[in-house]
Amino acid sequence: MHIEQLTCAIGAELKNVRLADAVHDDGLFDAIRTALLRHRVLFLRDQEITRAEHVAFARRFGELEDHPVAGSDPEHPGLVRIYKSPDQPNDRYENAWHADATWRDAPPFGCVLRCVECPPVGGDTMWANMVLAYENLPAHVKEQIADLRARHSIEASFGAAMPIEKRLALKAQFPDAEHPVVRIHPDTGEKVLFVNAFTTHFTNYHTPARVRFGQDANPGAGQLLAYLLSQVAIPEYQVRWRWSKNSIAIWDNRSTQHYAVMDYPPCHRKMERAGIIGDVPF
Repeated sequence: MHIEQLTCAIGAELKNVRLADAVHDDGLFDAIRTALLRHRVLFLRDQEITRAEHVAFARRFGELEDHPVAGSDPEHPGLVRIYKSPDQPNDRYENAWHADATWRDAPPFGCVLRCVECPPVGGDTMWANMVLAYENLPAHVKEQIADLRARHSIEASFGAAMPIEKRLALKAQFPDAEHPVVRIHPDTGEKVLFVNAFTTHFTNYHTPARVRFGQDANPGAGQLLAYLLSQVAIPEYQVRWRWSKNSIAIWDNRSTQHYAVMDYPPCHRKMERAGIIGDVPF
């Protein structure tokens, strides 16, 4: 296996390797997992693997999750089909910077995403290194956010366009989760800036140390959150991947965010994703 680094901040392409072999080859799988922790997102091309092999490889990282909105392939639990077509011009859930399912108490460890069909031009996906985003924050901002916690909501994202009854039922099934604004990566010990498109507000901002009067809390908290959310847009933290049929991305959802660029209508884009269950952030 050859590892070709794509940017200074994030991303590497794996060459001379077939992911299906890593289902049974412990040494190969360990090398891939080590590369994932170092580069945060890995890319491969020309991976003609079956859905069963896709699921089996992803399951080596841990048990797979179902998505409450997208659902799973009935024959391969844990494999989510993300199929976009010209008939879905307003289906734009992905074109925002996010880490997957942080509205869960235990967000995913990561994902294995395979391209089934893509447009001839457009439809790229971008990833950003949120460890680097934290490291480069000004010292006084790091002090401000050291003990902050925030809410993450499926209701305010996937549920927003639903009829009110369906939206409230979704919220009842998945109440807002609360996570630290700065989480510790469980494998590397690194500090990660952990706010994204699912984050709605801080839950412990309104304290005497931060707020003299109500005007300090609002817009003060909102402005701080907006500033933190903007860090992901810094190009020096990013890598951009151009898809081709049977190309694959594997990413660490705990230390990255991603953005599916929706610049390809009226074309089709068909992706299949296996999400791996993660742990509770601390």
